[in-house]
Amino acid sequence: MNTLDLRIANYRPELAAAFAELNFQWIEALFEVEDADRKVLLDPERHIVEPGGSILFALDADVVLGCVALKPVRVGVLELTKMAVREGQRGRGIGAVLMQAAIAEARRLGAAELVLDTHSSLQNAIALYRRFGFVQVAVGDSPYRRADVGMRLVLNAEAEAATRHHAAADTGVLAQRFAAFCDGDRGGNPAGVAIADALPDAGAMQWIAAQVGFSETAFAAPDDDGWRVRYFSPASEVAFCGHATIALGAALALRQGDGVFALRLNDARITVEGRRDAAGPAAALQSPPTRSEPAPPALLAQALALFGYRPDQLDPRLPPARVHAGVDHLLLALRTRAALAAMRYDLDAGREWMRQHGLTTVLLVHAESARRFHSRNPFASGGVYEDPATGAATAALAGYLHDRHWPHGGAIEVVQGEDMGMRSLLRAEIGPAPGGSIRVSGAVRVLRE
Repeated sequence: MNTLDLRIANYRPELAAAFAELNFQWIEALFEVEDADRKVLLDPERHIVEPGGSILFALDADVVLGCVALKPVRVGVLELTKMAVREGQRGRGIGAVLMQAAIAEARRLGAAELVLDTHSSLQNAIALYRRFGFVQVAVGDSPYRRADVGMRLVLNAEAEAATRHHAAADTGVLAQRFAAFCDGDRGGNPAGVAIADALPDAGAMQWIAAQVGFSETAFAAPDDDGWRVRYFSPASEVAFCGHATIALGAALALRQGDGVFALRLNDARITVEGRRDAAGPAAALQSPPTRSEPAPPALLAQALALFGYRPDQLDPRLPPARVHAGVDHLLLALRTRAALAAMRYDLDAGREWMRQHGLTTVLLVHAESARRFHSRNPFASGGVYEDPATGAATAALAGYLHDRHWPHGGAIEVVQGEDMGMRSLLRAEIGPAPGGSIRVSGAVRVLRE
C-alpha cells in the first residue's frame, strides 16, 4: 500500500467502533485505560463532534487504518487527541498523512492553535509532532494521569493575539506578566496579574488564565479598604499562590505607589507590601497561618519510594513533616546538596499520589547553614514537574523551623530553581508566635511579551 492511496474521511456513526478499537488497542498495550479515555472513546459524538470538533479517518478502500481527533478546549484552541494507527500498518507514513489532514481541518475550523498531551516514552510520536512544528510546553491540568509532556502549535499568530485581546476587551481585563523571586535579571517564577474595577466571573478568569499560560494568574479588584483576590491556574481555581501574590504586590506598587495592600482571599485575609526599588520592583507577603506535624510513616515510605531516596539520606535534624501555609506540602530534608540535585520521580505517579494525599507540592530542602537553604518543589499535583520559586512552600518551611526551635535567627534565605537553570531567591522572616504568619519577600521582573 502507498500512503498516496489513502482516503481521509470525516466522522460518521458507522466509524465510531473503529475509532474506539484503534485507540483502546494502543492505550492498553502501553498504559492503563483511564476514565477520560473511556468517556471520549465510547461517546465521541457527544464529547468531540457536537461541541464543534472533528474526527478524521485514514481509509484504504473501506478499511480504517488510522484516526485522529480535534477536541475543542476553549475559543480558538483545539486539542489534537486520540491519534492511532492500526497495528501492522505503522511505519508507513499514515501518521504523517493524518497530521497533515488534522492541521488543515483545524485551520478550516478557525483554530488559532493546537495543543496536545503525550508521554515522554512515545518518542516516535513526539518526533512526528515536532516535524509538523509543535513545540514543548508545560503540562497543564491534563485529564490523563499518564501525560508528562505538553505540546503546542500556533496556526495563526495574528488570530491567537486577536483572540487574547478580544477576551480582554470583553472583560475589561488585561493580564500583565511578571517573574517573582528573581535573582537580578534572571530566574524567578512567571505569574500573571490582572487588576480590574470588578472581578470578571469565574469562567472568564479561568479563560484569561489559560490564555496567559503560566502556572497561576492573580486577579484583583478593589474591595472596601483593600483588594479582593482570586487565583487561577490554566485549568482550575487555587486557594493561594505565593509567587502570584508577590507579582501582584509589585503590580500594585507600580500602579499606585509603594504601600501595604490588604488582600481578601477565598479562605483567608493577608497583606502584601509592594515597593519600587532602583533595581526594579519588589514585594513581601504575609502568609496565612502556618502549622506542621510529623509525616505519617506510611506517607514517608511512599515518598521515599517515589523519589528513590533512602532513609539514611534524610537529615535527622529536620524530620519529615506535613507542613502548611495556605496549602499542604510534605517536607523532606536531605543531608547533602548532591542528593537534592539528583531529584527524580515519575510525574504520573507523583500526580496521583499527591492528589490522593491532598498535597500541593513536596518540599525537598538541604540546609547549607542554619539560615540558608536550597530547595526544590515537585508540583505534580498541578501537572508541573518542578516549580522554580514557591512562596507558599517557603512560608510553610519557615513555620516548621519555628515549630522545631531551629536556630533561624529570625529569618532564612532560600535558593530555589537552581537545578532548573532558573535560580530564584526567597527570604522568609519568622516571628515569635507559633503558627503565626510568615513574611516572604523577593524581587520581581516585569516580563515583556
